[in-house]
Amino acid sequence: MNAAVALLSSLMSGLLAATLALPAAAAGAAAPAKADLAKGETIASGVCAACHSFDGSRGSPANPIIAGQHPEYLVKQLVEFKSGKRANAVMQGMAATLATEDDMKNVAAFYASKSAKPGFAANKATVAQGEKIWRGGIADRKVPACSGCHGPTGAGIPSQYPRLAGQHAAYTEAQLLAFRSGTRKNNAQMTGVAAGMTEADIKAVSDYIAGLR
Repeated sequence: MNAAVALLSSLMSGLLAATLALPAAAAGAAAPAKADLAKGETIASGVCAACHSFDGSRGSPANPIIAGQHPEYLVKQLVEFKSGKRANAVMQGMAATLATEDDMKNVAAFYASKSAKPGFAANKATVAQGEKIWRGGIADRKVPACSGCHGPTGAGIPSQYPRLAGQHAAYTEAQLLAFRSGTRKNNAQMTGVAAGMTEADIKAVSDYIAGLR
């Protein structure tokens, strides 16, 4: 009888110790390494600045503004450029120089830490059309409102949808056309959205997005 009691007591003690250890282990596992902005800055100045400018702001309209972009979105794009899922010869070469995902996280965090500078819509004649598509979509062609995913002000949703406010109109237009033609294949949702848009729709909403803030 005493042996049974001792065995039960030992088992209960072991179970209690294991239970108490679980939260500590889980807490340790749940804490990802914090991005290193200094390392990100080094990568940005050596790899990215020539096309995106050092702070990721208003460089060439052919290249996206990445200042203030959600870091999760930037990492996803870098991973997909590197793997070839998103086709772009220049960016595939640049992403190949980033040896690890930590490199990508560091440079993404660096650009995310910068403040995006406001842009402006250039074509007054299409602002109303662009706003209508942004806010309400194109119902008869089943094109949803852009603001439904990217937010009323174009701020996006971290880990889900990119920030678009102030983006170069030429870049946004090029990406929507690429989704529509199928040359950009890394987002099925956007391929479906762009499929219902005419070139005039795309141009109007791209210009409207450039003025969002």
